[in-house]
Formats: sequence, C-alpha cells, structure tokens
Amino acid sequence: MAYNGSLYFIDVKDVHFFKEKQEALDFVIDNYSDHDRFNTIQVDSVEDVLRKVRYSDIFNEEKIQYVTAQKENNISSSLNQTKMNTENQTYLKDNIKYMGFGENMHAELEQNMKEGKADFQLHYKAEINKKPFEAVLHFRKSENSEMYFFNRYEASLERKNGEKLNQTFYLNKGKGVTAKEAYNLLEGRAVYKELANKEGEPYKAWIQLDFDKKDKHQNHEVKQYHDNYGYDVKAAVSKYAVAELDGGEKEKALLQSLQKGNIQSVTIEKDGATHKMFIEANPQYKTVTLYDGQMKIVQKEALQQYIQQKQSNGKEVKQIPKEDQKVSEKKSRRNRQKVA
Repeated sequence: MAYNGSLYFIDVKDVHFFKEKQEALDFVIDNYSDHDRFNTIQVDSVEDVLRKVRYSDIFNEEKIQYVTAQKENNISSSLNQTKMNTENQTYLKDNIKYMGFGENMHAELEQNMKEGKADFQLHYKAEINKKPFEAVLHFRKSENSEMYFFNRYEASLERKNGEKLNQTFYLNKGKGVTAKEAYNLLEGRAVYKELANKEGEPYKAWIQLDFDKKDKHQNHEVKQYHDNYGYDVKAAVSKYAVAELDGGEKEKALLQSLQKGNIQSVTIEKDGATHKMFIEANPQYKTVTLYDGQMKIVQKEALQQYIQQKQSNGKEVKQIPKEDQKVSEKKSRRNRQKVA
C-alpha cells in the first residue's frame, strides 16, 4: 500500500493499493513532489493499516482490538444471516413442494428473496383432469427480520362449461389446503382437514365450499362438518360391496384418498361379477356418492343393486339407505339443470 505521508489527514484519493511491492515503489517515485511524499507499507488486514501507517499511535492496541472485534462481529453476523436466509429458502422450497406446487418455482423464489422485496408472488399453472388450474402464491417479508413467509394462495379452476371459480386459501404455520385439495374443493367435493380454532386449538372437520354464498372478501363460504357431526366415511363405504375394504393397505389408501377429496375408483361386486366404479365422500348426507364406470352418477333406482347384502333371519335382504336416495336425487336434479 502507498499513502501520502505528507498529510496529517489522508483521504481515499491519498491511498493506493498494489499487488506487487515494486509497483508500489514505482508509484512513489513517479508521484514524488514538494507537496506529496508517498510511503509504502506491506498490509494484509485493516489491523496492519492501523498499526503501520504514520500517526498510528493514536490507535492504541485496545482500540485496534476493538476494531478487530467489531469486524469479526460483523462477519459473524453476516454469516449467521446468510445461514438464516439459506434455511429460510430451504424451508419455503419444502413448503411449496409439500403444498403440491412442485419444484419449478425454486429459482424464481431465490431471485425474489435475493432482491429483498417486501412481498412478491409466484404463479403456478397446471392441468388437472384436462381442466386448467392456476394459483398465485403470496410471500411477505417479516417486519422484524429478513425472514419470508408463505401465507396464502389464490386458486382458480376453469370448469368444462367455461365457468371460472376462485378461492383464497390461507396457511397456518406452513400447513393448509394443498393444491390438489384446492382443486377438489373447487370441483365441489369435500376434504377432511385438521384446522385450528381462535384459541389455536386443533380439531378435524370435513370442509366443503358453498357456491351459493360468498363472504365480504368474495370468497366462497366454507361449510364444516366436525367429527361430532357423526360422519364416518368408512361406514358409508361399507354400505356397498367394495372389494378394497379388506382391512389392509388397500382400505387405508382408499379412505385416505377420499379424505383428500378425490373421486376414487373401486371394485364392487354385483351378481357374482366385479365392476369398476367410482365413489366420493359426501359428509353432508353422511354417505358416499356412487358413479358407474363411465363416471355417470348412479340414480336412486339403480343404487339398491349395489348395496351390501345383509342377512336377516337367514334370508338375504337389500336396503337402500335414505341418505343415498337424497344425494342421488339432488345430484340428478343438478345434472338436469346443467344440461338445461
């Protein structure tokens, strides 16, 4: 380093750095004058500058140690912040993936966080069962730290008739309705979720969108059927001769799929033969909705032939549940309205 030793106070323009000692010496010779006398010193750190530069006695060892400690604290703080930012990125990436939005938005997430924006959005597009499904994910930076949070997303689904449905879903501590569950809810089906009340206490309930009512934020109101409502999805499925109810892994997978709001394929026995059909949970009527192999709802007149056979005084009887009649009639009326 070369610095102007003729000055008591030196400015940035009076200090020059070089990689090689000879370069510094050449600079001193070339810039010598009656007013400027440059000196050279070998430095590897800020502490070297404080110790070796002229008038450095004003910086005693205690002050130099203080400067060194401050620098180390700044470096440590910077490293800790970098670690926190990396951990925050990793958490959000896992969160996005867990919520069903995949990994394609990771690079865009990193870029937005790097820019330090107060808030930003990521856009997700997919096609589910040949229907366009989109979501806008909202991220906000904490007012008290550099941490970012994924708090909500707006989902939209375009149905076959061209109608577009929208709903905002909120996350609680990184958990909430997944992308596929949002699709199922917008399709009108019910999903079984763990929720929390105002006191933060967890509870479980079936949720379903009410397309006839909206709140002040233009969100569809959410109907809830708590456990004490009395809906048992396994019991509802058991009314039919479903082969997958084997008490093992197939049964577990079937019930979990129904709880996620999926229409699930099943094998039902009828007249000594097996038939591929589809069912969906219907907590409102404490039953399941049954579809045939072509995804047409089974009307109430035909439901009876699929009901699980029971023994009564040694005789086989078939009894169609009243709830199944109600839901079949309602779905039938809805289908006729759509056709009309």
